[in-house]
Amino acid sequence: MSAVYINSAACISVQDTLNENFIQNLKPENSSQVLNAIEPVYKEFIPPAMIRRMSKTVKMSSVASQYALKEVGIENPDAIIVGTGMGCSQDSEKFLKNVIDNNEEFLTPTFFIQSTHNTVAGQVALGLQCHAYNFTYVNTSSSLEFSMLDAKLQISDGEAENVLVGSTDEQTERTMELYKLNKTIKKEENLPIDYLNSTTEGVIWGEGSSFFVLGKEKTGTSYAQLKDIQIINKLELAETKQFIEGFLAKNNLKNDEIDVVILGFSGDSESDVYYTKSMDLFENSALLYYKHLSGEFNTASGFSIFMASHILKNQEIPEVMRINSVEKKELKNILLYNHLGGKDHSLVLLEKA
Repeated sequence: MSAVYINSAACISVQDTLNENFIQNLKPENSSQVLNAIEPVYKEFIPPAMIRRMSKTVKMSSVASQYALKEVGIENPDAIIVGTGMGCSQDSEKFLKNVIDNNEEFLTPTFFIQSTHNTVAGQVALGLQCHAYNFTYVNTSSSLEFSMLDAKLQISDGEAENVLVGSTDEQTERTMELYKLNKTIKKEENLPIDYLNSTTEGVIWGEGSSFFVLGKEKTGTSYAQLKDIQIINKLELAETKQFIEGFLAKNNLKNDEIDVVILGFSGDSESDVYYTKSMDLFENSALLYYKHLSGEFNTASGFSIFMASHILKNQEIPEVMRINSVEKKELKNILLYNHLGGKDHSLVLLEKA
């Protein structure tokens, strides 16, 4: 199987990640229940007539995908694959509200048409006039990982040379209300939170869109090599060590050979125990966390892969992400571990390009 490289990376998040100097300006967020993405000026990228008809997640994805493609100098990828947990939930809510307000009569189909999860991949393809393979994965917190796995297989099998892979999720007012009611989002009295030592349930919810161009050929500006991905839906706490060590063994790596481990600590005391358990395996690795910068959401791992790509390329770890003080002369292997509420666990292995 041929190697697969991350040749470009773009991200819209609650940080100013479209700015070239974003690493110096990363700010932890620990006192709000919900975090909003820093959005670009959309009219600079999308015709004004189209902006009005686009939901937030479509607009974010359109811009992030343009950034990713421009960085690597590709106008038309061989495939477009997008992962999303919630899809176009703004339009879904608008459609359902219309159903209720109009007693299920005289409904306009626009919001329903635009509410499907594959709207994002479709709109990106329409903007590029790309008629290639177009697919959307909806697998909660492992949606991006499934998308990257698909892209990796296509490149390795010679079906494609350059694949645009993205992840995106937006917030909606009603969904956030429901998340507060079912305790998915932390109560206000439990804020601010200590992400690494939280004793309360719930998370701070975020949003964002991350896009990458995966390629067969290494370029002068490649970020990382995508070595392997493993996904499991359910995992007992006692099986965490076996899950991780089995993945490393499959890739002929020992624990000490992992230079950086990026963990998805979300501040939820019930599910963060998986990350605490996994830390015991990596005493000699630099341990990092990231959801204090991005918030928790279905495809938050897009932010972590974006950050990992920059860490490998720049050979520098942002201090704001550090859990421990382990220093490495060279950063070669990064392991990313993520799940959402203790389900859909994923491991991603990146290597210096």
